[in-house]
Amino acid sequence: MVFVRTTPPRPVDVTEVFPELAPLARAAIRLHPRAGSPSVRDSSVGGPLLWPVEESWPHCESAQHQDTGFREYPAAVRLERRRLARLHRDPDGPEYTPEESAIKERNDAVLGERLDAGPPPAECPVPMLPVAQLYVRDVPLLRPPGQADVLQVLWCPYDHKPDAKPSTALFWRCAAEVGDVLAVPPEPYEADWGGCYVPEPCLLAPEQITEYPNSFDLSAELGQLVGDWSRWQAADVGVDSSYADYPQEFYDGELADAPGWKVGGWPPWGRTDPNPRFCAICDARMVPLLTIASFEWDGGSGSWVPYEDQAAASAGRVAWQSPEEPTAVQVGSTDNMQLYVCPASPEHPHTDLIQ
Repeated sequence: MVFVRTTPPRPVDVTEVFPELAPLARAAIRLHPRAGSPSVRDSSVGGPLLWPVEESWPHCESAQHQDTGFREYPAAVRLERRRLARLHRDPDGPEYTPEESAIKERNDAVLGERLDAGPPPAECPVPMLPVAQLYVRDVPLLRPPGQADVLQVLWCPYDHKPDAKPSTALFWRCAAEVGDVLAVPPEPYEADWGGCYVPEPCLLAPEQITEYPNSFDLSAELGQLVGDWSRWQAADVGVDSSYADYPQEFYDGELADAPGWKVGGWPPWGRTDPNPRFCAICDARMVPLLTIASFEWDGGSGSWVPYEDQAAASAGRVAWQSPEEPTAVQVGSTDNMQLYVCPASPEHPHTDLIQ
């Protein structure tokens, strides 16, 4: 990796205040996606995949695509992001540069040809978009089957009924067994949500951290302990008295599970109560594999901002280049999508959940 990101130490060592939580510690790897130009040999979000040229590209064949009423050609989404970022840097610049105009004309021509041919039938398979490629050498928490050493995640860029989320596909492969690589994968006709399912290409700076369960995942007894302000006061760890009525908010926001894209760790409950996932094959309780996040942090999780991003985070938002949303992905109502896998076998079907 060509860059690093470093999570600051937690404001409080939670196991000093609550030794009872120590057995619940889990390793997680924050991926820290940041805008870049990944190759097929890199771990990435939204980058090109090490996909064998002889292997069919995955398509979504679902008939449950939800019509959001607003869709765009993915290439047009990418062009508009770059144009807005340029205009932010140079407000007096041209509306379109010659290069941008040429790309727009090509995009419009391709889209025009498709529109002239009529909309694709509802049952037409939709080419999936790359979401993430993770090499085990960079993300050692992955537990691949056999000799596989790279995980590839793709999704359909349309919301699906009834849960209003994109369908996902996982592929494990051995990088050494891939010969010629597919140079130009097919792209979908359109993408939902104004491009919110079209990830920006990002390199990764994986960093292993330790997480603890969200207060929703604690037993009733531990939940009462974490919510007991007198326990925090007795520990004398300097927690602001503004949390006196709801100390579990400090625990959840600053000490439990990290925000952002990550592998492993604990689920970020909050939008719903805990919703365990069970394997459709063996009924084992499934475990978090990958969290696909709309934001790397927000106003309630500022202590998780890596040291290297703190200056940029303080400087304010820049169109399509804000450090807290480098991938330009938004799932749900700016939520997280979690992919779960069976701990008994990575080859059993995965599942997902918006949280």
